[in-house]
Amino acid sequence: MSRLYLIVFLIFGSSFVFGQSKLPKYLDFAKKQYDKGDYFYALMYYEKALDLDSNTVDILWSYAETLRAYKDYRKAEFYYDKVYEKESGKLYPASLLNLGLMQKQNGKYDEAIETFKLAKKKYYKNKKGYLYKKSKRELESTIWATSAMIDSEDGNFDRLPETVNTVNSEFGHGIYNDELIFSSLRADSINSGEEVYSPEYSTSIYRSKKTDVSFESSERIKSLFMEKLSTGNGSFSLDGTRFYFSLCSEENFQYRCKIMVAQFGNNKWYAIDSLGSIINEPGSNTTMPCIANLAGQETLIFASDREDSKGGLDLFYSPIRNGNQYKRVRALKAANSLDNDVTPWWDDAQQRLYFSSSWHNGFGGYDVFYMQYTDRFGKPVNAGQPMNSPANDLYFFKDQDTSYITSNRLGVMFSKNPTCCSDIFSFKPPKIIVPPTPEETLADLNKRLPVTLYFHNDVPNPRSWDTTSRVNYIDSYDDYTTMIDEYKKEYSKGLSGQKSNEAEEDIEDFFIQYVDKGVSDLELFRNLLMEELEKGAKINITVKGFASPLAKTDYNVNLTKRRIASLVNYMSEYDGGIFRPYLNGTAPNGGKVVFSQVPFGEYTANQLTSDNPNDVQNSVYSRAAAIERKIEIQSVSYLEDDSEFALVSSKPVIDAGKVQHGELITGTFEVKNDSDKEMKFKDIRIPCECISSELPKATLAPGESMKIQMDIDSNYLMDFFVKSIYLGIEGSDQELRLYISGTVVK
Repeated sequence: MSRLYLIVFLIFGSSFVFGQSKLPKYLDFAKKQYDKGDYFYALMYYEKALDLDSNTVDILWSYAETLRAYKDYRKAEFYYDKVYEKESGKLYPASLLNLGLMQKQNGKYDEAIETFKLAKKKYYKNKKGYLYKKSKRELESTIWATSAMIDSEDGNFDRLPETVNTVNSEFGHGIYNDELIFSSLRADSINSGEEVYSPEYSTSIYRSKKTDVSFESSERIKSLFMEKLSTGNGSFSLDGTRFYFSLCSEENFQYRCKIMVAQFGNNKWYAIDSLGSIINEPGSNTTMPCIANLAGQETLIFASDREDSKGGLDLFYSPIRNGNQYKRVRALKAANSLDNDVTPWWDDAQQRLYFSSSWHNGFGGYDVFYMQYTDRFGKPVNAGQPMNSPANDLYFFKDQDTSYITSNRLGVMFSKNPTCCSDIFSFKPPKIIVPPTPEETLADLNKRLPVTLYFHNDVPNPRSWDTTSRVNYIDSYDDYTTMIDEYKKEYSKGLSGQKSNEAEEDIEDFFIQYVDKGVSDLELFRNLLMEELEKGAKINITVKGFASPLAKTDYNVNLTKRRIASLVNYMSEYDGGIFRPYLNGTAPNGGKVVFSQVPFGEYTANQLTSDNPNDVQNSVYSRAAAIERKIEIQSVSYLEDDSEFALVSSKPVIDAGKVQHGELITGTFEVKNDSDKEMKFKDIRIPCECISSELPKATLAPGESMKIQMDIDSNYLMDFFVKSIYLGIEGSDQELRLYISGTVVK
């Protein structure tokens, strides 16, 4: 061994041994900081450990978990990916789920969808476990987000000034008497290079005077400050004489909170006391008080992990009598989930309860939701963008026409991690609202398209040649989704083990990614459509039909017409028939909606899909067959006049079946003038040189019919074909399509 090599070995070898001796100390210290909630300090020592050992999966996992807790979503995604790449979820089963969650919080929805689908298959054996349920929920939620993200509301979205926000974390609670009440996580000493410099930090309640243009410098409310404890989450009673807030202590590095009440008068807080055990259940974490007026009854709404919670923190409520007596606590079941449901705020003007959750359909992390209150709470509704983002969005409240949100989205004040900490943001709609032009209105509706709705085989009205149906699409959808287990059983028949599991998961993913998404898209489109109809718009909606190739084409045309009819029935019956006047042309404001049908039938289906009626596994229950059975809302346009296109044919399609190559294919159609005016024809539009057709008449009298022949030279055709001619009339841009389909054989 050369002297040079020996020196190098001694230097670097001894450094390696010395470094390895430090590794356990680094890891032990980092874990202690993580358990204390000091994630910034923990990361410093995990990074020191990674400098010594960057391959051990345990260190990578701990680092990824700490990055997630520190809300560094970009780095966390990278390291969860490294963990899963090394251990495939065998050592750390949550690695795949957490990877998907980080992808979602980074706005990578398409990647997250694929990860959650993979996670469902990974956790399939324990369907009752949290990992499977959360993966399935996040798949549904992320698919929803891909549709909902285009509906961002216009207005000014701004971070509150540095008189309120800091590089630490602020949480907004409300504006009372022109003062912003908020809490802030601040240390006694702050270093400009770090978010929290001293480990001796806590949350305290602050206030800032609101002026016409901004907020004045904030000050801590001294009478609500308690040494070595944290306070936050303030809410005034209905009469303004009591102030409810959270008081939290640290137990084994975990916050333990209870709800306190202070008397308030002459701009002072005094006589602080704890609520009794009816609210502060012993052994439970009880926090985030909110006062609401439910049907004239002052009510305390709060978050707690008490014994009857579903998971984490849930929302509960208790009516208040005489200002200090609390009735039996009840769970707010409509909001509660397996994840945390937190930060309630009551909007008395709109009779809505706002809260945040990481479970319901959202854009990532915590989203803000609201539930409308009548005699009971409705289902949670996402508050939409820009209020929500892929980051955590909590503590919603309003003051006059301005909404406020606490978020750690990109744009917060920070010193190292751009999503580490929360700031308070405001959202104000534009003062002058310029009505959109008709073109802009159509753009808003069309950007929601296509809306695709799916059906079970031969539904609605099986084995029928009817062209209409009384079935409501939502009833058809409900029946369809109850058949998931049947689809799984039939499609996985003959398979075993992992292949059987994967087949079943593929079917379930189809229902989530396509069938359920179709209904979600329909609801979003429906609401936008109603907004325009209420303005008196006259709208034409084009709906295209599809079908699997199990039945003959002419049968499928009638089937797709029935499916389109089920959509019209849904619109007619929705919400007690609010669309009905627009559908039948009796709306007082002149608004109208017409559904134009394009029942294309089998010839748009994938011809590789099985059409064997004896092979129901593939022709009915396969994903390939199911994805063909659909209708699509494809376009929206303004009606040029109130009349519908009056040129009709009872049978616009002819199925020629199998024909020999070179054979002349002939079909005859009957068309009718279904109006009370004479109709003058334009020239026939013929897209293919292989077709010949002539008009027997230049005009049709009201109610008159005529037959028109279409000839196709099959020398130009191979295999399956669809050929069409188009009839148009003077004064209209619409056309009647007549078509022949078949298969050329040699």
